[in-house]
Amino acid sequence: MKLKIILSAFLVLIISLPRQIFPQSETGTTIGQFLKIEPSSRSAAMGTAGSALYGEASSVFFNPASLGRITSNDAQFTFNKWLADITYNYAVAVLKIEGVGNFALQFTSLNSGEIDVRTVDQPLGTGEKYSVTDFAIGAGYGFMLTDRVSAGVVVNYINETIWHSSLYGFAMNFGIQYQIIENGPTIGASVSNFGPYSSYNGRDLYLNYDADPKKYGDNDMLPAEYRTDSYSWPTIFRVGFAYPINFDESSSLLIAADAIHPNDNNESINIGGELKLLDHFSLRAGYRNLLLKDSEGGLTLGAGVNIEFVNSFKVRFDYAWSDYGILSQANRVTISVGF
Repeated sequence: MKLKIILSAFLVLIISLPRQIFPQSETGTTIGQFLKIEPSSRSAAMGTAGSALYGEASSVFFNPASLGRITSNDAQFTFNKWLADITYNYAVAVLKIEGVGNFALQFTSLNSGEIDVRTVDQPLGTGEKYSVTDFAIGAGYGFMLTDRVSAGVVVNYINETIWHSSLYGFAMNFGIQYQIIENGPTIGASVSNFGPYSSYNGRDLYLNYDADPKKYGDNDMLPAEYRTDSYSWPTIFRVGFAYPINFDESSSLLIAADAIHPNDNNESINIGGELKLLDHFSLRAGYRNLLLKDSEGGLTLGAGVNIEFVNSFKVRFDYAWSDYGILSQANRVTISVGF
């Protein structure tokens, strides 16, 4: 009875959150945009429809409840050549402790590389260079509420730096998954990047202030600082399902779909599929941001290879290609080790 009450309260919270924190579309009004980049090559190739997926460590990005369903220790590293030659890296490791649950540690980094400093007076460059660097460190915990219901939570520390100014803060991801029948369809719901507002500060915001430029003899070098507004993180509500179709013991088709409700854009739908062959090869395709106005691109493709060694030691290689329209494309490579 107590378990049913906890589960019901959790579901009500997730269902009610979108109305409370997403009153309207506010495109371009959130910080920490790198938190929206999907790290899993598998999920990215399936149209980023990941709220009901599980079985790999990076599924925690879409839904922390997937942690509870991982049956062995798992570690993954993703390299992503992001748009405009921006470098994106992601690493995650999951440790399974029998009778307690599964724990995860993840790290995300983004680096723009060096960019020329240009001003109105020196449009060709001042000779200085700056960079944009972002990183997030998160710790998570997932467990099985019942044999079919899992729940999880991740807390992230986030930092963004632009030249000499930066911001930092904390955000939480949490979710739930329910498998309708054993090894059958799964539904999931999650909230990502839910946390307090944050703002930039640093010496780039310092200036010398003259209270009255027309008055001579006063102090025209008063130390001052620009004040920046506080903004929220890119909070995302996801709800979706995954439906497996088994052809035989070594071949299957997995169909997944997500409905996405972000706090800085309009709603959209992600869909995708994974065809597994001979238990070792996977072909994937999908489409993201269906029904989203002014969306760039959407088609995703990918493949994976799973190699199993002795003592249940597994190595997996996954690749994903994503179309971003006039912004070109993104390529992800993920290496996974399970043991």
